[in-house]
Amino acid sequence: MRALIQRVRQAAVTIDGETAGEIGVGLLILLGVAPEDDAEIAAYLADRCAGLRIFEDESGRMNRSLADVGGAMLVVSQFTLFADATQGRRPYFGNAAPPELAEELYEVFKREAGKLAPVACGRFGADMQVTLCNDGPVTIPLEARRRSDGKIALV
Repeated sequence: MRALIQRVRQAAVTIDGETAGEIGVGLLILLGVAPEDDAEIAAYLADRCAGLRIFEDESGRMNRSLADVGGAMLVVSQFTLFADATQGRRPYFGNAAPPELAEELYEVFKREAGKLAPVACGRFGADMQVTLCNDGPVTIPLEARRRSDGKIALV
């Protein structure tokens, strides 16, 4: 599972001209799901995203988490995070999970993230427009996988 995290001052997602979700200070999380992902990986990644200390403290150091600043998450499904553009000019999207699994794990991620901070979201599979004010700018990619020993880790 991949998350592209952007620290934001505000972010919103609209669908057919209507706002589906919006936040103030917090994290915009674009979330991609791979075929080998499961609910445990989704929960792990939600916890890691919420716990990232990427908000500035009084000294200007990135030392505060989402909870420390009272922030929220805007979670948007993004299968294109698994695009492979190594061949030709047209990206290959076959490395993304099938829609049924991706939607299920997107919902698990949102539910688990919601236990840690307020969550707003887009709508799975919709044509969405995302607006944001990236703060910093700070953008961090995270990827969680199950290792050969069965444990989940960031890679």
